[in-house]
Amino acid sequence: MRSSAMRDIMAITARSEVISLAGGLPDTSAFPREAFDEVMGDTSRESLAAALQYGPTEGTDAMRQAIARLMAEEGMAVEAEDVTVTTGGQQAIDLITKALVDPGDVLICDAPTYPGAIPTFCTYEADVIQIECDSEGMKTDLLERTLTELEAGGRRPKFIYSVPTFQNPGGVTLSLERRRHLVELARKHEILVVEDNPYGMLRYEGEPLPSLYSLDGGGFVIYIGTFSKILSAGLRLGWMVSPTPIREKVVLGKQASDLCTSTLTQEFAVRFLESGRLPGYVEDLVSIYRSRRDAMLGAMAEYFPHGSSWNRPEGGLFVWARLPEYINTEDLLAKALLKGVAFVPGTGAFVDGRGADSMRLNFSGVSEEKIIEGIRRIGTVAREQLDLYETMTSTAEIALPPSGQPGDRTGRKEES
Repeated sequence: MRSSAMRDIMAITARSEVISLAGGLPDTSAFPREAFDEVMGDTSRESLAAALQYGPTEGTDAMRQAIARLMAEEGMAVEAEDVTVTTGGQQAIDLITKALVDPGDVLICDAPTYPGAIPTFCTYEADVIQIECDSEGMKTDLLERTLTELEAGGRRPKFIYSVPTFQNPGGVTLSLERRRHLVELARKHEILVVEDNPYGMLRYEGEPLPSLYSLDGGGFVIYIGTFSKILSAGLRLGWMVSPTPIREKVVLGKQASDLCTSTLTQEFAVRFLESGRLPGYVEDLVSIYRSRRDAMLGAMAEYFPHGSSWNRPEGGLFVWARLPEYINTEDLLAKALLKGVAFVPGTGAFVDGRGADSMRLNFSGVSEEKIIEGIRRIGTVAREQLDLYETMTSTAEIALPPSGQPGDRTGRKEES
């Protein structure tokens, strides 16, 4: 088993004096208290006994039907019986891996990938191959070559895991052309694709793209959704949609894991969805998060050292930043924590130690003022590291014999 890069620092970031840009935390303070009181009151008056009882492992019928309707609004035709309600999207990743992967089996994912998936894949001893991403998401031409090479060696991946929309941690979105190519490759090689879509509703600009599930029709794509980012993380409600043979095995695994997902939170979610409040609530979140994203990007342009680069996400909760390659963000985190600010080092998004010069920054969980101050503090310690490196390098160059060649320290071009 391997620890989670995010959960390891939760105890520290929970301290009030620490500005946490580390977790993928939604702003739960934006949830309307009157709506919570009304929905919980209705639950207490009308269905308290059922809400406090065990429920079906697959989820309550009402919850599964509500999820099917929600997905239909996003252009995905889903039968309620194909839905399995899970304890957050994280459990869905675990159950799929538990059902499909034996030690040594190959699975493929993005590079970088969701830091919470890495410990799951390692726990089941998968041989993880990560496919590089660029501004259009996973490089599917590289994926195609990898699949061909594996096939020639007699190995077939159990599945391809991807967060194609506002990827965690990279913030990039898989282009339409690559989405179609990925689905074609899945069909050609008869390989399952696990589409993890926690952030699809949180779009700040640009046009929505079809999900992998809608492009495929559900033949080879397993879809994971969650209410953690669009309703409440504390509900611990997620779901997956999968072909019947896989769903049956996943349900067996879930029985051994938690018997059933909380019926109380399922009842709350169903009533909230049926009230028609979700679209307005998501619209409010989008407005808040867009402003916070812009505040973070502006602060990075002002405070991050030269040679840094980062993306401008069209949605989601994260900015992926790279610092000059001689700055190790794990070391930088230790110094940043002393300044009262936290982030997730990039190594947590890889299985092989890559990403040491990178970091994931979350902009949804704290105010604009704290985002700007947090970025200023990270920029301060990063510039201290940069100054130290340049001083040491200059000293070393002076000490070189005449034939010595100084290294290139120009760094990368800053972009936003």
